[in-house]
Amino acid sequence: MTIRLTLLCAAAPTERDVRFGGDTPLDERALAQARRVAGSLPAATAWLTAPSQRCRQTAQALGADAVAVEPALRDMDMGSWQGRTLDELAASDGAGLAVWMSDPQAAPHGGESVAQVCHRIAAWLEELPADAGRVLAVVEQAVARAALLHALSAPQQSFWRVDVPPLSAFQITGRSGRWNLRIGAVGSPEPR
Repeated sequence: MTIRLTLLCAAAPTERDVRFGGDTPLDERALAQARRVAGSLPAATAWLTAPSQRCRQTAQALGADAVAVEPALRDMDMGSWQGRTLDELAASDGAGLAVWMSDPQAAPHGGESVAQVCHRIAAWLEELPADAGRVLAVVEQAVARAALLHALSAPQQSFWRVDVPPLSAFQITGRSGRWNLRIGAVGSPEPR
C-alpha cells in the first residue's frame, strides 16, 4: 500500500526575534494564517505533530480532531545555542556557526548535528507502517528539510539549501525504501 505523507511546516509568530530552538507560542495572526490554510490541505486519515507548542497550536488551528504527538518529529536539539539568535551566535561563536552550517557532522553547540537529524527522520520515515495511508504531519523546518533530503536521496550538505517557510507543505508518496516527491499547490487534486 502507498503512503501519502504531507509534511506541513508549522506556523510562526509574525512578530518574532528568531531564536535557535525557541518554541514561542503563536500569536493570533499566525493562528489566523493557519486557519486559512486548513481548507486547502489534502484529506488525511491520520494527523501527527511534533511535540513543540508551535506545531501543536498549528494542528489545532487547522481543525484537526485527533492529533498524535510524535516525539521523533521533534526539532533539532540546539544544545548550548538554545534560545540564542543568529546574530548573537555570529558574534560569540562565529567559527562554530560556520562549521555547523558547512559540515553536516558538526555539532559545536553540543546538541544534534544536521547528520543526526537526517538519520533520525530517515529512520522514522522507514518505520512508517505500509498501511499508514494518508498522513498529515505538522513539523519543524529542520524535520521538513531532513525528510525532503531522504525522499530524494540528496546529500546532507543540501540541508541548508532547502527553504521551508512557515505553513509551506509538500507531499512524499511511496513506502519504506522508495519515496517520491509530489510537487503542487497544497490541496491540489491527487492522482487516483
